[in-house]
Amino acid sequence: MLELYDVVELREPIPEEELPAGSVGTVVHIFGGPPAAYEVEFADADGRTVAMVTLRADQLVHRGE
Repeated sequence: MLELYDVVELREPIPEEELPAGSVGTVVHIFGGPPAAYEVEFADADGRTVAMVTLRADQLVHRGE
């Protein structure tokens, strides 16, 4: 199970948010389940938020950073 502020990577693209597979984001909220879901913030190189997306655990890989 992921925890708040874990760094994660997308397993699959999210075209409606213009996020390719491999995009890196941060878990900013955890929704209880079942199944568990996570609000993930994706930011650009300057730290500006480009997307906030609610995702299932199977859509994410924990980066362990």
